[in-house]
Amino acid sequence: MPLQAYGMDLGNPIFSTLQHLMDVPEEVEKAFNAPTRTYVRDAKAMASTAADVKEYPNSYVFVTDMPGLKSADIKVQVEDDNVLVVSGERKREEEKEAKYLRMERRVGKFMRKFSLPENADTNAISAVCQDGVLTVTVQKLPPPEPKKPRVIQHFNRTTDCYNQKKRNWLQTAATGRTM
Repeated sequence: MPLQAYGMDLGNPIFSTLQHLMDVPEEVEKAFNAPTRTYVRDAKAMASTAADVKEYPNSYVFVTDMPGLKSADIKVQVEDDNVLVVSGERKREEEKEAKYLRMERRVGKFMRKFSLPENADTNAISAVCQDGVLTVTVQKLPPPEPKKPRVIQHFNRTTDCYNQKKRNWLQTAATGRTM
């Protein structure tokens, strides 16, 4: 039930004073080793950005709902060579003449981080935002070719010298020239 139903007006100076008193500066929060408002806000933003992750034979696909956002409001990047980061900000349009009766749509910053597997090709990433759905495709690296066993030739000095002399003698006999 809205507070107005109880006869409370949120525009009342008492409520604004209470909110100001409850709004602790970030420096004070840091002094008490409490998580800062920025950290809490970012943690909430990460938790509330839902995503689906799919694996295909040649790629990984990350699908995230981004209703009402333009491509310019979304940022896709790779951190630390193996972390895909999708972030951005949804802003509320301010209307001077309108008074909100209900505000349910989420506004503010959002972020989501995904650890990429070792076989993800971070140089082959594409992102498309269409109809409020962001699709990020990360290609897979080709599988490494199996290593073939290396053959090491060994020599028996006595046998190899005998065989070389035999080859030379046969070639001399066949061509009539000496080696």
